[in-house]
Amino acid sequence: MDRKVKYYNDLSRIPQLSDAEKADLQAVADKFVFRTNSYYLSLIDWDDPADPIRRMIIPQNSELEQWGDLDPSNEAAYKIMPGLEHKYDSTALILVSEACDSICRYCFRKRVFMDASDDRIDNVDEMLDYIRTHTEISNVLLTGGDPLTLSTEKLEMIIAELRKIEHIRIIRIGSKLPVFNPYRIIDDPSLAKMVEKYSLPDRKIYVMTHFMHPNELTETAVKGLNILQNAGAIVNNQCPVLRGVNDNPAVLAELWRELSFAGVIPYYAFQCRPALGNRDFTVPIEEAYDIVEQAKARVSGLAKRVRFAMSHSTGKIEIAAKTRDYILFKYHRAQDNTDSSRILVCKRNPNACWLDDYEEVVESFRPADKCWSLKPEETR
Repeated sequence: MDRKVKYYNDLSRIPQLSDAEKADLQAVADKFVFRTNSYYLSLIDWDDPADPIRRMIIPQNSELEQWGDLDPSNEAAYKIMPGLEHKYDSTALILVSEACDSICRYCFRKRVFMDASDDRIDNVDEMLDYIRTHTEISNVLLTGGDPLTLSTEKLEMIIAELRKIEHIRIIRIGSKLPVFNPYRIIDDPSLAKMVEKYSLPDRKIYVMTHFMHPNELTETAVKGLNILQNAGAIVNNQCPVLRGVNDNPAVLAELWRELSFAGVIPYYAFQCRPALGNRDFTVPIEEAYDIVEQAKARVSGLAKRVRFAMSHSTGKIEIAAKTRDYILFKYHRAQDNTDSSRILVCKRNPNACWLDDYEEVVESFRPADKCWSLKPEETR
């Protein structure tokens, strides 16, 4: 593969698509921005119309279905200023880039790439000032878009300033560049040097990758991951369960196995967010729960550390268990601290795709509410 990766912003330049397909899909690309590159396109089996890589990157008419919201997790409610969100006490989120190396068709931040977006990044210095004055923040997530679309020099300017803030112990970089274009890592030694400089023994840099399917975990991608790991980054992976991509226990298990073999921690399996255009990618919660549990049953303990969760407006909610009649949710992280570890017991709904689709909450409690309180004489 030529290491000079070419970029495509126009469907008409994709030679594997017929003229009829290009014309048929142009309305989708006009509504939701299309972008990809030659490396990622090379992973597609063009003889297979159901190829999972093709499904994730090439527009589909189903995206025009009027379903979902441009801000499905209500990030606007936690926006301090353009580009900065503070939802959980200890975590701040900075949208450092408005670009991605390729744009996933199921992206939950489509609004960032659309003209109507109000999430423009105006002043990084002002964001850093906010973080300096909020000492409860211990970790910062750099996201976007994709932080690794920035030059290493620009990214280092932000990370260097964060490293000067005593209460910031973790810097996370959320990126799909290790998937979309691992040559960004391989061919830029200054990136590894930057990670090595700022990933300290007690103040690590975490890289949160987004491998969705085993076919993305190429030899080249693993080489890029090893460079980041050798530089001192802790690499975790998170991915949504997507219809037609990884909604198969064997596929998901293979992904987690291969990641764990490469030293990457399977971190989250997400319920696909109900973003505008995402209906055809969305697996109902209860079906997705079964897929995740069956996949976890096929892998070792190192690979099954993954948690199945949804990024709801009220917090990170783990889909914890299912019985014949009920499904149990647990707040893995809550915006309202009083909800931390709260468990919701809901009447099952096989068509539910989001927490809001469950009409009946049968019971709500925190684990501590159900604990026995021992009398002093019973502790002896």
